Amino acid sequence: MLLAFDVGNTNIVLGVFKDGELIQNWRLETDNNKSADEYGMIVNQLFNYEGLDMKDIKDVIISTVVPSVLYTLQHLSMKYFNKRAIVIGPGIKTGLTIKYDNPKQVGADRIVNAVAGLTKYGGPLIIIDFGTATTFCAITENAEYLGGTIAPGIKISSDALFEKTAKLPRVELESPGQVICKNTIESMQSGLVYGHMGMVDFIVKKMKIELQNISPSGKVPKVIATGGLATLIEKGIECIDSVDKLLTLEGLQMIYEKNRGTSKKCVL
Repeated sequence: MLLAFDVGNTNIVLGVFKDGELIQNWRLETDNNKSADEYGMIVNQLFNYEGLDMKDIKDVIISTVVPSVLYTLQHLSMKYFNKRAIVIGPGIKTGLTIKYDNPKQVGADRIVNAVAGLTKYGGPLIIIDFGTATTFCAITENAEYLGGTIAPGIKISSDALFEKTAKLPRVELESPGQVICKNTIESMQSGLVYGHMGMVDFIVKKMKIELQNISPSGKVPKVIATGGLATLIEKGIECIDSVDKLLTLEGLQMIYEKNRGTSKKCVL
Protein backbone atom coordinates (compact mmCIF):
# COMPACT_ATOMS: atom_id res chain seq x y z
CA MET A 1 0.00 0.00 0.00
CA LEU A 2 0.98 3.62 -0.58
CA LEU A 3 0.70 6.43 1.97
CA ALA A 4 0.39 9.88 0.36
CA PHE A 5 0.73 13.25 2.14
CA ASP A 6 -0.55 16.50 0.63
CA VAL A 7 0.73 19.25 2.96
CA GLY A 8 -0.88 22.67 2.67
CA ASN A 9 -0.48 25.76 4.81
CA THR A 10 -3.73 25.06 6.67
CA ASN A 11 -4.32 21.31 6.37
CA ILE A 12 -2.52 18.05 5.70
CA VAL A 13 -4.57 15.62 3.63
CA LEU A 14 -3.32 12.06 3.71
CA GLY A 15 -4.57 8.99 1.95
CA VAL A 16 -3.89 5.28 1.66
CA PHE A 17 -3.91 3.58 -1.75
CA LYS A 18 -4.17 -0.15 -2.31
CA ASP A 19 -3.57 -1.46 -5.83
CA GLY A 20 -3.98 2.07 -7.15
CA GLU A 21 -7.33 2.66 -5.42
CA LEU A 22 -7.81 5.23 -2.65
CA ILE A 23 -9.23 3.24 0.25
CA GLN A 24 -9.06 5.86 3.02
CA ASN A 25 -8.27 9.53 3.49
CA TRP A 26 -8.11 12.03 6.34
CA ARG A 27 -7.59 15.76 6.92
CA LEU A 28 -5.37 17.11 9.72
CA GLU A 29 -4.40 20.61 10.79
CA THR A 30 -0.92 21.59 9.62
CA ASP A 31 1.20 22.22 12.71
CA ASN A 32 4.83 23.29 12.29
CA ASN A 33 5.48 22.55 15.95
CA LYS A 34 4.51 18.87 15.88
CA SER A 35 7.37 16.37 15.87
CA ALA A 36 7.69 13.27 13.70
CA ASP A 37 6.66 11.15 16.68
CA GLU A 38 3.54 13.24 17.32
CA TYR A 39 2.47 12.94 13.69
CA GLY A 40 3.43 9.27 13.79
CA MET A 41 1.11 8.65 16.74
CA ILE A 42 -1.74 10.45 14.95
CA VAL A 43 -1.24 8.33 11.82
CA ASN A 44 -1.10 5.20 13.98
CA GLN A 45 -4.41 6.11 15.66
CA LEU A 46 -6.08 6.81 12.31
CA PHE A 47 -4.87 3.48 10.95
CA ASN A 48 -6.06 1.59 14.03
CA TYR A 49 -9.50 3.24 13.87
CA GLU A 50 -9.94 2.14 10.24
CA GLY A 51 -8.48 -1.34 10.79
CA LEU A 52 -5.35 -0.66 8.73
CA ASP A 53 -1.86 -1.94 9.55
CA MET A 54 1.08 0.44 9.23
CA LYS A 55 3.25 -2.55 8.34
CA ASP A 56 1.37 -2.85 5.05
CA ILE A 57 2.66 0.53 3.81
CA LYS A 58 5.33 -0.17 1.20
CA ASP A 59 6.00 3.40 0.01
CA VAL A 60 5.40 7.01 1.06
CA ILE A 61 5.03 10.05 -1.20
CA ILE A 62 4.90 13.69 -0.06
CA SER A 63 3.78 16.92 -1.71
CA THR A 64 4.29 20.01 0.44
CA VAL A 65 4.21 23.78 0.23
CA VAL A 66 5.43 24.01 3.84
CA PRO A 67 9.20 23.31 3.91
CA SER A 68 9.36 23.19 7.71
CA VAL A 69 6.98 20.19 7.77
CA LEU A 70 8.85 18.28 5.05
CA TYR A 71 11.74 17.17 7.27
CA THR A 72 9.26 16.07 9.95
CA LEU A 73 7.33 13.84 7.54
CA GLN A 74 10.51 12.50 5.97
CA HIS A 75 11.69 11.47 9.43
CA LEU A 76 8.26 9.96 10.12
CA SER A 77 8.52 7.93 6.94
CA MET A 78 11.92 6.57 7.86
CA LYS A 79 11.14 5.82 11.50
CA TYR A 80 7.64 4.36 11.18
CA PHE A 81 7.71 2.84 7.68
CA ASN A 82 11.43 2.22 7.10
CA LYS A 83 11.18 4.06 3.78
CA ARG A 84 12.77 7.14 2.30
CA ALA A 85 9.77 9.10 1.04
CA ILE A 86 9.40 10.21 -2.57
CA VAL A 87 9.13 14.02 -2.46
CA ILE A 88 7.53 16.04 -5.25
CA GLY A 89 10.22 18.36 -6.59
CA PRO A 90 13.03 18.67 -9.13
CA GLY A 91 13.96 15.33 -10.69
CA ILE A 92 10.54 13.73 -10.22
CA LYS A 93 8.93 12.38 -13.39
CA THR A 94 5.56 14.02 -14.06
CA GLY A 95 5.08 13.92 -17.83
CA LEU A 96 4.58 17.70 -17.86
CA THR A 97 6.57 20.37 -19.67
CA ILE A 98 6.85 23.29 -17.26
CA LYS A 99 6.71 26.65 -19.06
CA TYR A 100 7.12 28.75 -15.91
CA ASP A 101 10.03 31.25 -16.03
CA ASN A 102 11.57 29.36 -13.09
CA PRO A 103 10.08 25.86 -12.83
CA LYS A 104 11.41 25.48 -9.28
CA GLN A 105 8.99 28.19 -8.15
CA VAL A 106 5.88 26.21 -9.07
CA GLY A 107 4.18 24.81 -5.97
CA ALA A 108 4.28 21.03 -5.68
CA ASP A 109 0.51 20.90 -5.20
CA ARG A 110 -0.07 22.74 -8.49
CA ILE A 111 2.08 20.23 -10.39
CA VAL A 112 0.33 17.27 -8.74
CA ASN A 113 -3.08 18.73 -9.58
CA ALA A 114 -2.02 19.25 -13.20
CA VAL A 115 -0.92 15.62 -13.57
CA ALA A 116 -4.19 14.32 -12.12
CA GLY A 117 -6.33 16.78 -14.07
CA LEU A 118 -4.77 15.93 -17.42
CA THR A 119 -5.02 12.20 -16.75
CA LYS A 120 -8.66 12.32 -15.68
CA TYR A 121 -10.11 15.10 -17.84
CA GLY A 122 -7.68 15.80 -20.68
CA GLY A 123 -6.59 19.24 -21.90
CA PRO A 124 -6.73 22.12 -22.31
CA LEU A 125 -7.55 22.55 -18.67
CA ILE A 126 -7.93 25.15 -15.94
CA ILE A 127 -7.57 23.87 -12.39
CA ILE A 128 -8.69 26.00 -9.44
CA ASP A 129 -7.49 24.96 -5.98
CA PHE A 130 -9.41 26.59 -3.14
CA GLY A 131 -6.91 26.33 -0.32
CA THR A 132 -5.17 28.85 1.93
CA ALA A 133 -4.49 30.60 -1.36
CA THR A 134 -6.78 30.23 -4.35
CA THR A 135 -4.65 29.14 -7.30
CA PHE A 136 -5.55 28.97 -10.99
CA CYS A 137 -3.43 26.77 -13.29
CA ALA A 138 -3.53 26.56 -17.09
CA ILE A 139 -2.47 23.35 -18.87
CA THR A 140 -2.53 22.70 -22.61
CA GLU A 141 -3.64 19.53 -24.40
CA ASN A 142 0.07 18.88 -25.05
CA ALA A 143 0.74 18.53 -21.29
CA GLU A 144 2.37 21.96 -21.05
CA TYR A 145 2.00 23.65 -17.68
CA LEU A 146 1.79 27.33 -18.63
CA GLY A 147 1.37 28.97 -15.23
CA GLY A 148 -1.58 30.83 -13.80
CA THR A 149 -2.76 33.11 -11.01
CA ILE A 150 -2.37 33.09 -7.23
CA ALA A 151 -4.91 35.01 -5.14
CA PRO A 152 -5.65 35.23 -1.40
CA GLY A 153 -7.94 32.43 -0.31
CA ILE A 154 -11.36 33.21 1.08
CA LYS A 155 -10.28 32.24 4.62
CA ILE A 156 -7.26 34.57 4.45
CA SER A 157 -9.58 37.39 3.41
CA SER A 158 -11.93 36.59 6.28
CA ASP A 159 -9.07 36.54 8.80
CA ALA A 160 -7.76 39.86 7.49
CA LEU A 161 -11.16 41.53 7.97
CA PHE A 162 -11.30 40.29 11.55
CA GLU A 163 -7.69 41.09 12.46
CA LYS A 164 -7.34 44.46 10.73
CA THR A 165 -10.62 46.07 11.79
CA ALA A 166 -11.73 47.18 15.24
CA LYS A 167 -15.40 46.17 15.16
CA LEU A 168 -15.84 43.46 12.53
CA PRO A 169 -16.28 39.96 14.01
CA ARG A 170 -15.02 36.60 12.80
CA VAL A 171 -17.71 34.95 10.67
CA GLU A 172 -18.57 31.52 9.33
CA LEU A 173 -17.79 31.10 5.65
CA GLU A 174 -21.21 30.52 4.16
CA SER A 175 -23.50 32.15 1.64
CA PRO A 176 -26.01 34.58 3.22
CA GLY A 177 -28.44 34.11 0.33
CA GLN A 178 -28.49 37.74 -0.79
CA VAL A 179 -26.08 40.56 -1.60
CA ILE A 180 -28.07 43.36 0.07
CA CYS A 181 -27.69 42.31 3.68
CA LYS A 182 -29.16 43.99 6.78
CA ASN A 183 -26.65 43.00 9.45
CA THR A 184 -22.87 43.04 9.76
CA ILE A 185 -22.28 39.29 9.80
CA GLU A 186 -24.29 38.60 6.64
CA SER A 187 -22.79 41.67 4.96
CA MET A 188 -19.31 40.26 5.58
CA GLN A 189 -20.35 36.82 4.36
CA SER A 190 -21.79 38.41 1.23
CA GLY A 191 -18.58 40.29 0.49
CA LEU A 192 -16.34 37.31 1.19
CA VAL A 193 -18.31 34.61 -0.63
CA TYR A 194 -19.79 36.56 -3.54
CA GLY A 195 -16.64 38.63 -3.94
CA HIS A 196 -14.64 35.40 -4.29
CA MET A 197 -17.15 34.04 -6.77
CA GLY A 198 -16.82 37.18 -8.86
CA MET A 199 -13.03 36.96 -8.82
CA VAL A 200 -13.13 33.31 -9.89
CA ASP A 201 -15.59 34.01 -12.68
CA PHE A 202 -13.50 36.90 -14.06
CA ILE A 203 -10.14 35.09 -13.91
CA VAL A 204 -11.53 31.93 -15.52
CA LYS A 205 -13.09 33.98 -18.32
CA LYS A 206 -9.75 35.66 -19.06
CA MET A 207 -7.77 32.40 -18.82
CA LYS A 208 -10.12 30.63 -21.23
CA ILE A 209 -9.54 33.34 -23.84
CA GLU A 210 -5.75 33.20 -23.43
CA LEU A 211 -5.69 29.40 -23.58
CA GLN A 212 -7.90 29.24 -26.67
CA ASN A 213 -5.71 31.82 -28.41
CA ILE A 214 -2.66 29.53 -28.15
CA SER A 215 -4.44 26.19 -28.51
CA PRO A 216 -3.93 24.49 -31.92
CA SER A 217 -7.37 22.93 -31.66
CA GLY A 218 -9.12 25.99 -30.26
CA LYS A 219 -10.92 23.76 -27.77
CA VAL A 220 -12.70 25.37 -24.83
CA PRO A 221 -10.77 24.44 -21.67
CA LYS A 222 -12.45 22.36 -19.00
CA VAL A 223 -12.50 23.95 -15.56
CA ILE A 224 -11.92 21.68 -12.56
CA ALA A 225 -12.10 22.83 -8.94
CA THR A 226 -10.55 21.20 -5.91
CA GLY A 227 -9.80 22.12 -2.30
CA GLY A 228 -11.82 22.41 0.87
CA LEU A 229 -13.99 25.39 -0.16
CA ALA A 230 -14.57 24.36 -3.78
CA THR A 231 -18.18 23.30 -3.22
CA LEU A 232 -19.13 26.59 -1.52
CA ILE A 233 -17.84 28.71 -4.41
CA GLU A 234 -18.99 26.36 -7.19
CA LYS A 235 -22.63 26.64 -6.11
CA GLY A 236 -22.81 30.29 -7.11
CA ILE A 237 -21.04 30.35 -10.48
CA GLU A 238 -21.36 28.51 -13.78
CA CYS A 239 -17.77 28.50 -15.04
CA ILE A 240 -16.71 25.39 -13.07
CA ASP A 241 -17.38 22.13 -14.91
CA SER A 242 -16.57 19.72 -12.09
CA VAL A 243 -15.51 19.63 -8.42
CA ASP A 244 -12.93 16.96 -7.59
CA LYS A 245 -11.90 17.22 -3.94
CA LEU A 246 -9.52 14.24 -4.07
CA LEU A 247 -7.64 15.47 -7.15
CA THR A 248 -4.34 16.12 -5.35
CA LEU A 249 -4.23 12.75 -3.59
CA GLU A 250 -5.01 10.96 -6.84
CA GLY A 251 -2.28 12.98 -8.56
CA LEU A 252 0.22 11.81 -5.94
CA GLN A 253 -0.66 8.20 -6.69
CA MET A 254 -0.24 8.81 -10.44
CA ILE A 255 3.17 10.43 -9.94
CA TYR A 256 4.15 7.57 -7.66
CA GLU A 257 3.45 5.11 -10.47
CA LYS A 258 5.82 7.09 -12.70
CA ASN A 259 8.54 7.08 -10.04
CA ARG A 260 8.02 3.86 -8.09
CA GLY A 261 11.22 2.16 -7.08
CA THR A 262 12.97 5.43 -6.28
CA SER A 263 12.24 5.18 -2.53
CA LYS A 264 14.57 2.98 -0.54
CA LYS A 265 14.54 1.18 2.76
CA CYS A 266 16.31 3.12 5.48
CA VAL A 267 18.22 1.83 8.48
CA LEU A 268 18.01 4.22 11.41
